[in-house]
Amino acid sequence: MEHGSRPSLRTTGTTVEAYDEGTGRPRWTYTREDRRPLAVVPARGDAIALWDDGLVTATVRGDGSAVRWHRALPGAAPWLAAHRGNGVLRTLGARMLAVVTPQRIAAYRIADGDLRWVLPARPGCAFAPARAVRDRTALLIAQPCAATDIWTDEIVAVDDLGRITPDRTPLGNERRGERHSVEHPHTEKVVARPR
Repeated sequence: MEHGSRPSLRTTGTTVEAYDEGTGRPRWTYTREDRRPLAVVPARGDAIALWDDGLVTATVRGDGSAVRWHRALPGAAPWLAAHRGNGVLRTLGARMLAVVTPQRIAAYRIADGDLRWVLPARPGCAFAPARAVRDRTALLIAQPCAATDIWTDEIVAVDDLGRITPDRTPLGNERRGERHSVEHPHTEKVVARPR
């Protein structure tokens, strides 16, 4: 095994697998009893998996030696069973993970799983996790609403600091001693310049 290389990831049946890209050989596997992984994404040094019961786990990616953190998504299991978790896990830069469900978007700091912000769907609306696209540092997410025909009301933009709005004052997402990221040297609006 080449030291320092990070294995590729996939889900198969009831298992999250990491395998060597060069040889195709398995490096490690992780399972949870009576549970099925729906998605897995690489993030920093972790393999972040979404499970059918709504649990999100961050496993050390290099060797699979430990689950570093886990977080539960309240009430998500029935929706996940019907929609298979497509688009739920979204990285927001190198340090933040967005977990998108119809009811809310929750952002977790990848380093320790700390919940940084939550954005609930507007009343009468629901986020569509599979209908999202990245534009540089922003994630644009569809939020269809039953009682509106204004398409701009049905798109939400977020980044690692939260919802992108004019003149926002986001929470600081850095751990103690860290500074703003290269993507966000200042915390003003990212998608459009302030007026």
